[in-house]
Amino acid sequence: MKTFHIIGSNDLGGAENFFIRMVEALTNAGHETIAVTRGGGPIAKLFSPKVQQLHLPFASKWDYWTQWQLSHLIKKHQPAIVQSYMSRATRLTRLPKNSSAVHIARLGGYYTISGYYDHADAWVGNTRDICDYLVKQGLPVERIFHIGNFVPRPRDVSIDEVSKLRNSLQLPDNARIIFALGRMIEKKGFQDLIEAISMLARPYADQPVILVLAGDGTERSKYEALAQRLDVAEKIRFVGWQTDPIPFFKLADVFVCPSRHEPLGNILLEAWTNGLPILSTSNEGAQELIEPNRNALLVPVADPKAMAEGLARLLSLSRLELQSLVDEGYKTVNIHSEEAVVKAYIELYSKLRQMKFGKEN
Repeated sequence: MKTFHIIGSNDLGGAENFFIRMVEALTNAGHETIAVTRGGGPIAKLFSPKVQQLHLPFASKWDYWTQWQLSHLIKKHQPAIVQSYMSRATRLTRLPKNSSAVHIARLGGYYTISGYYDHADAWVGNTRDICDYLVKQGLPVERIFHIGNFVPRPRDVSIDEVSKLRNSLQLPDNARIIFALGRMIEKKGFQDLIEAISMLARPYADQPVILVLAGDGTERSKYEALAQRLDVAEKIRFVGWQTDPIPFFKLADVFVCPSRHEPLGNILLEAWTNGLPILSTSNEGAQELIEPNRNALLVPVADPKAMAEGLARLLSLSRLELQSLVDEGYKTVNIHSEEAVVKAYIELYSKLRQMKFGKEN
């Protein structure tokens, strides 16, 4: 079954990373899959050579030339499924007249529906709450489906690689390392985490606590200035965007998700997959994945004092207690395995083909 997967973004956030993983996973599973992306953008460069790609400008939501070209490509390649990701690509995805394709819009957030998504044949929300939102927006419930995300299995990282990373960041051998990762924009809540670090009393007098913060974005300079103003710059390492964050996960003792808004929270799945205990705010994604005190600790959103208290508690847990959080996290990850998610999408493709045309191919 040939599938088109379309994204118009030029960023590298959660939706974009899932797009890459989904296309790669379908290709690896033997499905004929074509990725349609912005030419020359970072997403296009991250695919393996075996992935077939087509490129269009996706200059704006009003880019009617891209819309026309995309319709032409669908007519030419005749995919069975056309799956679009995020608002711009979905708005510009229009099936040609008498097309035999099914258009599925995949949503990982609470986006504007009218004019952007309501022309699709079906919709996939990666959380149950997003699916409920789609129903409230007036989309037909029988064509709304819940399929979560998956994260890749981490590559092996040698002790030597971790040691070199620790030395490059000038981290003391006895330091407790907190890791956080994401785009540096307001909704990710890094300002709250930096404030929490300034309030954090060291759990052990002889063990400094250092935050390693990976990511980039419009707010980075503000966060660096905030760290200076709160006199915690020496406790924070801003390491920029990392295309391969796995060594940082292996370096860390705990992971923190400080997001004020996080529809699913792929990053939680990644942290569990890499064996880290988690402290998270009670954002939307965390509420979907976390059972408080069983697989992670939860604190209120946008509350630096509570975050500091949560960090102090997490860092004071015994090894056995920390491992219990990780073990329970693994169980959650298994529900969101690559095999389970790919299987769910393939089954959905067949179901929708039958619903629309009474056939699978």
